[in-house]
Order: sequence, then C-alpha cells, then structure tokens
Amino acid sequence: MKQIARALTIAGSDSGGGAGIQADLKTFQELYVFGMSSITAITAQNTLGVQKVGVVDPDLVAKQIDSVVTDLGVDAAKTGMLANAEIIEVVAAKVKEHQIGPLVIDPVMVSTSGHQLLTEDARVAMKEKLLPLATLVTPNLHEAEILADQRITGWEDRKQAARKLVDEGAKAVIIKGGHGKEEEAIDLLYDGKDFVSFSSPRFKTKNTHGTGCTFSAAITAYLAKGESLHEAVRQAKNFITAAVGNPLMLGKGNGPTNHFAYRRKEEYQ
Repeated sequence: MKQIARALTIAGSDSGGGAGIQADLKTFQELYVFGMSSITAITAQNTLGVQKVGVVDPDLVAKQIDSVVTDLGVDAAKTGMLANAEIIEVVAAKVKEHQIGPLVIDPVMVSTSGHQLLTEDARVAMKEKLLPLATLVTPNLHEAEILADQRITGWEDRKQAARKLVDEGAKAVIIKGGHGKEEEAIDLLYDGKDFVSFSSPRFKTKNTHGTGCTFSAAITAYLAKGESLHEAVRQAKNFITAAVGNPLMLGKGNGPTNHFAYRRKEEYQ
C-alpha cells in the first residue's frame, strides 16, 4: 500500500475554526494528505475578531516539531502565525536540523484589515532566519511591502518586490492579489527565473477569514504529494477559489472560507 503524503503546519490555533491550524488541517484532509501540527499560539477568536492570545513556550514548539519529524515523518511543511522572534528562530533552527522541506512560509505579518501582527524584531527574524529556508513565500500585498521594504502600487512594483525576496534567499515567492485593485484576483509567482500569474474571479464577499492560511496549506498539500511548484500553486488556486466563491455564511462578522467546496464542487454548480 502506498504511504499517504504527510504535511506539517507550524502555526497558531484559531478557536473559530476558520484560520490557522484548524484551516490548515481541514485543507490537508480535504486534499487527502495526513496533517500534523506544531502549535505556536492559542487564540480566543471568532468571525468578529481576536479576543485573547496566549503564546506557546518556544521549547514546546520545538518539541512538537521533533516529535512529529522523528516518528511520523514530513513530506512538506508550512508556517503560519509564529508570534515572536524567539519562536521564529526556534522554527528556523528545527527546519535546518531536520532538513524539513519543501517549506511554504505564509508570513502572517499583516491582517486583512492592515493590522500589524509581528513586532519589529520578529519581522527582522522572519527575513533573516526563515525566508532563506523557504521553498515558497506567500505574502499578501501589505506583507510584500514590508518584506521587500518598498511601496507596491502597480504590477512592476510586484515584480520588483518578488525579485528582492528571491535575492534575499527564498527559492520562490507568490505575491497574492486578494488586496489588489484589479477586476480579477491575480497572484504573481516568481521562481527565480520566470513570472507566472494565476487569475480567478474577485468575489464580493466578507467571508474570507483564513484565505491566506488555506491557500498556503493547499500548496503545501500538493507539494507533499510530489507536485511541482507551479502545479501545486495552480491546483491550490483552484481550491481557494472554490472555498471563497461558495461561502458557508457562518458567524456575525467575516466568516470562514468553505473548505468542503473544492471536493464537493459539483454540488455548487
């Protein structure tokens, strides 16, 4: 019997189930990948916002990674909310120690509303310690501006920012277009040689909580199954498009994406 692909997510927990560890594991499951986790923070949150955050001790984050890698094995991994510089440094050290990869880094530096989620020292640690280990970095436009230290107002700015991130060590970067002004949502992938864009309809919906987590988790799942980077991104784009385009209408605020939608897409047509 062929062994199932295994994917590890290193991220924060979302009690509302729409983002973070919960979104990642749901996505892995939907794509027939065995999901494992190292939890970096516990949040009390729902569709209306985050009410409280408790950061996990960095040593416990490290031990979770050790436990998974040394027994179950990891075919691909991703990071999400890493909370602080100490956790970022521990995660980077464990990725190198265990030679974990492919590695997808969702920076989780700026929220959809533009709220800063990492302190300055953590942003520096992200750029210096973790990004050089990345197979793919998946920033939104706000995060790309911070990581590349430049304003992004047009398409050429996105290309310039992508080049900078690859020059700084990441193997590839995809700058997500969800916050863009184009009629379609266009993601720009740069693999160090070529630029490839991936387009999808731009849906008028408030139910986008966990979009970045879900997209990066889908890419990780496909990489774990042995797909090429371009194919993993292409299929993940289809997955997140279905998830956003068929909302579950849960909660009183910004609701979660629909992790069932891609597998059950015929039911929504």
